[in-house]
Amino acid sequence: MSKPERYRNEWKYLIDTSQKEHICKRLSPFLHLDKHAKDGGYMIRSLYFEDYCKSSYEEKEAGVLRRKKYRIRIYNCSDSSIKLERKKKFGSYIFKEDAPLTREEVYKILDGDYDFLLQSPHSLCREFYVECVSNVMRPRTIVDYEREPWVLDEGTVRITFDMNVRAAIGSFDIFDATLPTLSVIEPGKHVMEVKYTEFLPKVVHQVLPDRASEFTAVSKYLLCYEKTQYMNGFGYWND
Repeated sequence: MSKPERYRNEWKYLIDTSQKEHICKRLSPFLHLDKHAKDGGYMIRSLYFEDYCKSSYEEKEAGVLRRKKYRIRIYNCSDSSIKLERKKKFGSYIFKEDAPLTREEVYKILDGDYDFLLQSPHSLCREFYVECVSNVMRPRTIVDYEREPWVLDEGTVRITFDMNVRAAIGSFDIFDATLPTLSVIEPGKHVMEVKYTEFLPKVVHQVLPDRASEFTAVSKYLLCYEKTQYMNGFGYWND
């Protein structure tokens, strides 16, 4: 029997460097850096997939309440931890699933060899196989950024600051650290994400930016998708 899906709250803000420094200063007595954050953080690279109908992009643009995205995620361009992930979203609530992959399996997916997924013990891999074969799920966009993650055990709160968000171009080889990139957010701006399950402690809530000012639903994937749209056909034919 599969485990019930446990959704978490996710709030996003677009903030500047001075806001980030102020928030970190206020929260540092109560939160601590994630144990995986060596030297204050790490680089995240995610390869996102789209089906034939560009469902992830179109549903996000249309404001569809319930939607999902598939991606392969690595850290610091290393193959020491490779995960196939599916992120489901219902309004401001999220649920993430993941399954491990090897470097060789990633290259098989990039080559269009999906048969091994069907034999995986992980249901997520088998469902991804169906998406690839039935819905023509293919690589679409690579999203890069540096993440500074803070954690508060009470309420399972996680606050992350994603900096230098950019789209990698030239190849879908996620292990190639030399891929050129295109910035998608103006300099000095960062994406702040607040995730929690049970409750959001008052000490955290008090330092959050005003929701009315720059409370954003724009995803890093959406920004990178649009930045690299010129590489995937001539969009003006649709205008």
